[in-house]
Amino acid sequence: MIKLVKYMHAYLKCERGATAIEYGLIAAFIALAISGAVYAFGGELTGMFESFEGMLTNPGDGADGGGEG
Repeated sequence: MIKLVKYMHAYLKCERGATAIEYGLIAAFIALAISGAVYAFGGELTGMFESFEGMLTNPGDGADGGGEG
């Protein structure tokens, strides 16, 4: 019986899995923050990437070039 009590006491004091759980919670909160930011700024990001796409597909539009040749 004393052996069982000692085992249970040692089992309850064990913190081996606590670190893994903490890292999992941190990763979940980071993922939640990223998804919230993407949701909040999604429309603006879409416009920005479409603007970049336009610049890459039409590099000569809107710029002089500035060279004499």
